[in-house]
Amino acid sequence: MRSNTTVCAVIPTRNRCQLVQRAVRSALAQDYADLEVVVVIDGPDGATEEVLAEISDDRLRVLGLPRQVGAARARNLGVAAARADWIAFLDDDDEWFREKTTLQMREALNSRYRYPIVSSRLIARNSQYDLVWPRSLPSKPLSEYLLSRKGWSYGEGLLSTTTLLFPKDLYRQVPFQADLARHQDLEWVLRATEHAGAGLEFVPEPLAVWNLAEQRKSISTSADWRSSFRWLESVREMITRRAYAGFIATYLAPQASRQRAWRDFPFLVKRLIADGAPSAHDILLFLGMWLVPPGARRWIRQEGR
Repeated sequence: MRSNTTVCAVIPTRNRCQLVQRAVRSALAQDYADLEVVVVIDGPDGATEEVLAEISDDRLRVLGLPRQVGAARARNLGVAAARADWIAFLDDDDEWFREKTTLQMREALNSRYRYPIVSSRLIARNSQYDLVWPRSLPSKPLSEYLLSRKGWSYGEGLLSTTTLLFPKDLYRQVPFQADLARHQDLEWVLRATEHAGAGLEFVPEPLAVWNLAEQRKSISTSADWRSSFRWLESVREMITRRAYAGFIATYLAPQASRQRAWRDFPFLVKRLIADGAPSAHDILLFLGMWLVPPGARRWIRQEGR
């Protein structure tokens, strides 16, 4: 049971000392008074420890792990270390706006759900422009909102990890799956929103900055369609057939095309049609990911932003 309204910002990090310092300062600058920040350093990282030691604020605690365990398990350890009854995730290369926690806690405390999961829009920022994502408000079924597209560009349906706020007692029952290689955030949202008493709340204002230009190459950003396909198969019971087809068209097709996996094209077509329920748009999107050159796809996305 929740006994306080303290919010803990949990920030996993490794070898990104300047970026995590910015993220921490944005959390500590919240206009919400009842706040703590737990940074989990994922493995030995003296530079990050030194930079964080420069921040003199008794609301900040740093948990240094003796070995690297991965972002999902680092988040789990950060939540376990939190003294607060409410948890908010912040990625180390992102930032919060000053009013984020206040507006989200207002939504959470007025929620009809026992376990409200609160998200919001954000500013997706690169070196050329800012975009407000998601362009569409969350809708049901949630799996189709997250995994399918109705348009041609990114950012249509999104619940970014860096915008999530929720009760700690929900997370005790539904932690991140640390053994997943990819898409842990999507899997958690799908699983957590199905938990008894849980439901999604959404603040339509942008409350965070997602710094796209500073995202490092990692498991989550590299092209590995087979790993993503294994994840898709593992969540089939939680998603609709339309969402299944949408994920193949939106995620797997561009990954496979970047890998020049032309021999796998028939396999993905078969899965798209036999196991999914694709719309005409899904089929066109799938084909476009294979047939339209990457430069042309980037131009289409920019024109559609």
